[in-house]
Amino acid sequence: MSAASVIAVVLSLVLGALISVLIGLGIRIIRPWEVGIYIRLGRFMGILRPGLHWVPPFISSVHRIDLRTQVVDVPKQEVITRDNSPVVVDAVIYYRVVDPKKAFFEVEDYRTAVVALAQTTLRSVIGDMELDEILYNRAAINAKLRSILDEATDKWGVRVESVEIREVEPSPTVKKAMEEQTAAERERRAAILRADGEKRAAILRAEGEKQAMILKAEGERASKVLTAEGERMALILRALGEAQRLRIIAAGSSALHPAAVSVLGLETLAKLADTPSTKLVVPYELTRLAEAVSSHLGAAIAQPPSVIEPEKLEEINKKLEELLGKLPSISEITREIQQLREEAKKVESLRKVLAEEEVRRLMMRKPEEEGESSEK
Repeated sequence: MSAASVIAVVLSLVLGALISVLIGLGIRIIRPWEVGIYIRLGRFMGILRPGLHWVPPFISSVHRIDLRTQVVDVPKQEVITRDNSPVVVDAVIYYRVVDPKKAFFEVEDYRTAVVALAQTTLRSVIGDMELDEILYNRAAINAKLRSILDEATDKWGVRVESVEIREVEPSPTVKKAMEEQTAAERERRAAILRADGEKRAAILRAEGEKQAMILKAEGERASKVLTAEGERMALILRALGEAQRLRIIAAGSSALHPAAVSVLGLETLAKLADTPSTKLVVPYELTRLAEAVSSHLGAAIAQPPSVIEPEKLEEINKKLEELLGKLPSISEITREIQQLREEAKKVESLRKVLAEEEVRRLMMRKPEEEGESSEK
């Protein structure tokens, strides 16, 4: 092999190796979650999408921009609130690049710019609020921070998706005052609950006493009603017995001879004389009784004793029945007693119904009072 051939082979190998190196240096692989900013000789040539690309080496450069949502911590910031309370606040920002060209050309480092802007905005927003608003309105603070940051970073091709306040730490002095305030509030609520419990207990006691008095009055009334009914029944029975006794006496005395009546009068005087009393009541008809006895004794020798005819006795009995009324039978008296007992049972059942109605009304009132006390 001649020298020229060897030189040609060597040159071809060197040239092939150089071309391979140039091709390898110009290959760029863009991953699915990023894009590439293609610059050649200082000029923006375009955006490289995910995939395999080749750019001329040495005169070209490709800068990768991550399009995924990124998370950045905002360092703790010591801020003085509107009510002069020092607090330490930190936050977390979620953002992503929506315009790679603006993110690369409009700001030097969009990550650092976003963090710095978040710090200043956080100080501004927290400084315009009071401590209580910061502690209880975190959602409003988050929304306000996101709106301000998103508007400011829009020209950088960055969208702020969310801002979350992670921690709000008041100063030790403020913490102590808040703990004392919380303890005082709890004591106040406990005192209110105790007072409400005592009030409800007093109401229930009063309602119980009222119910007891009502039941006692109902019992006394029912007892008086039953007593009155018993007395009425006793009076009726005594009157019926007295009427029956009078009828029997009238019916029996109608058949007596006048001489027998005079003898009964003498027996009554003898019973009056046997009483231990020192006072003796003498009837004003004593002289007439003596005359009747003497006339009967004198006439007994001359006349035989008279006998009352049965027709006359029946006529006398009819006159007595018309005068005193018909004598009630045993069945009528029993029926009257049964009616009185039924009336007494009705009175007792009415008392029970009234008591149950009062208890039901009391039980219905309790939930209403409990609802009113809970609303208070």
